Amino acid sequence: MDKKTLSRDGTPLAYERTGQGPAVVLVSGAMSTGGTVRPLAAALSDRFDVVVYDRRGRGDSGDTLPYAVDREIEDLAALIEVAGGEAALYGVSSGGALALHAAASGLPVRRVAVYEVPYAMDESAVKERAEYTERLTGALARDRRGDAVELFLRLTGLAEEMIRGARQSPMWAGMEAIAPSLAYDDAVLGDGRVPRELLASVTVPVLAVAGGASPGWLREAARAVAEAAHEGASRTLEGQTHMVDPQALAPVLAEFFAG
Repeated sequence: MDKKTLSRDGTPLAYERTGQGPAVVLVSGAMSTGGTVRPLAAALSDRFDVVVYDRRGRGDSGDTLPYAVDREIEDLAALIEVAGGEAALYGVSSGGALALHAAASGLPVRRVAVYEVPYAMDESAVKERAEYTERLTGALARDRRGDAVELFLRLTGLAEEMIRGARQSPMWAGMEAIAPSLAYDDAVLGDGRVPRELLASVTVPVLAVAGGASPGWLREAARAVAEAAHEGASRTLEGQTHMVDPQALAPVLAEFFAG
């Protein structure tokens, strides 16, 4: 990231801009930096002024404790200001939950698109999320970052042998470095349920997208988001998974953001 701005609490936020047109800010999900959504930014840059950034506690951005979801909303306010004072938002996974919170807060947001926000769609999933929160809090309190990363990977459904392999990979040190931010994504998702009251307060158009090759509950969650929003719609991208192809997603987002 080649530029920095300051959030309201003084936290430096690293970002970069590409393209020309109406502003769009891309919000990454858990265990990722702004670089994760850079390919999507490139695919949108022919029609939009796209801002990607490292969320607090990751990459080249700073961090200020104690954490609160409101601080991340203030981060987005600072980036929207950089982008000209108004922007559309796109968030992937838990980054989508943050984008929805930001829109509900009254920031100058034109439209919001999200991809596969992992809201719990039954009570067993809510219970699993609560157990994850408890264990994650304990692991981070003891500074057992590797254990925290393992908990997250297990929550996403990664097989144990793949988790063991990940521990031996060159990427593991980077994952441990941003492990404390797992608590931030967990906070953004709340108890895991679809935040229907919050979504009903979002007055701008909302698009919830999911992959046709992803687990069915993620498509169900996307439909629930669209139904709860004041002006919501959902789309399914056939053949796509949680690791969505930017070239498949970009045309859908471009059409929505230009509407």
